[in-house]
Amino acid sequence: MNELHNRRLNRQDYKTLTLAALGGALEFYDFIIFVFFAAVVGDLFFPADMPEWLRQVQTFGIFAAGYLARPLGGIIMAHFGDLVGRKKMFTLSILLMALPTLAMGMLPTYQSIGIAAPLLLLLMRVLQGAAIGGEVPGAWVFVAEHVPRRRVGFACGTLTAGLTAGILLGSLVATLINTVLTQAQIADGGWRIPFFLGGIFGLFAMYLRRWLQETPIFTEMQARKALAEELPLKSVVMNHRKEVIVSMLLTWLLSAGIVVVILMTPTYLQKQFAIPAALSLQANSMATVALTLGCIISGAICDRLGASKTFIGGSVLLAVCSWMFYHSVARGIGDVQLFASYALAGFSVGIVGAVPYVMVRAFPAEVRFSGISFSYNVAYAIFGGLTPIFVTLIMKLTPMAPAYYVLALSLVGLGLGLYLARDLNSEAAREVGMVATDR
Repeated sequence: MNELHNRRLNRQDYKTLTLAALGGALEFYDFIIFVFFAAVVGDLFFPADMPEWLRQVQTFGIFAAGYLARPLGGIIMAHFGDLVGRKKMFTLSILLMALPTLAMGMLPTYQSIGIAAPLLLLLMRVLQGAAIGGEVPGAWVFVAEHVPRRRVGFACGTLTAGLTAGILLGSLVATLINTVLTQAQIADGGWRIPFFLGGIFGLFAMYLRRWLQETPIFTEMQARKALAEELPLKSVVMNHRKEVIVSMLLTWLLSAGIVVVILMTPTYLQKQFAIPAALSLQANSMATVALTLGCIISGAICDRLGASKTFIGGSVLLAVCSWMFYHSVARGIGDVQLFASYALAGFSVGIVGAVPYVMVRAFPAEVRFSGISFSYNVAYAIFGGLTPIFVTLIMKLTPMAPAYYVLALSLVGLGLGLYLARDLNSEAAREVGMVATDR
């Protein structure tokens, strides 16, 4: 058994990782493409005489609604994922994402149907949120249960990199549209193109997942009749409170880091410092490439050094790089410096690639999907959903609001790293803050 846990990744492992990461990238594109067109969507779906700051708050509020809907969808899909299989729910989430994304591309604007326009947009975001709520935890569980235990960090980091590649795809599509089309053409209908592409991407991702196999751990539990005997979520809430709290704090670091540095910053650069849309999105693409690399490296470091050292070092790097980026932008920098400093900030956010390593080893296999989904989605609904609104409001007081917020996140990550180093006794728990219970 020890040899099984320490073996190298084989061809089937790499196939599973590739298909899971690619499918996750395409689905994540569907979920986040909205934020890259937040400015134009706000202009089209709200009254023209609304104050600019209020329009931004309401636009990001609709964006946040997708996060607020995540817990319900995630908990339901995780419940069945723990009882009937990981693969079925892993595939279902794709379909539930593709259809609302297509619909968003066809929605009439405020000028056509008035208040019904933002309400329909809100409904589509809620449906997207329910779908993504099952996708991310399901993907982490799926790949972690396919690979050897001592390769879980690399596998989860690679999958998280795949999810962030969906952000990169969204950034590239947004960059291309802003480069090829004028702002008038985008407002006249060009903004619909990325949503149509997203629906097609989602259906293609669903097709890809038909080639995946159920995880060996779930198959073994099914054969031994060792599946959860009671409601999986009840077991999580009653028996794994400490794991839930740690996982929720980790989710705060992950969600807010990506939302602020990667998703909000292009609009922030355009509105706050009058940086052209095409330039800010090009820089964002560089930052997202660096983020993808950072996720893989963070996961691999976890396998070698453990989560504690990874989070301590990564959190310090996040604080330094993000602070330098936002302050240099505020002082005024050239294009090359913008690209370089944003790329470093993006790379430092790659610490989020270590988050699933802790979470998948925190919960026993029979309630793993439900444990991660509950912790992750509830925390993401709170922190990921409210962060854009909070940061936007704070920017009325200081343009450096994103810098201060990310600095606070770095302190959270540092505290978690110190906690993970202090709290452990067994070899398995020494890396993650709690004992892994897989057989």
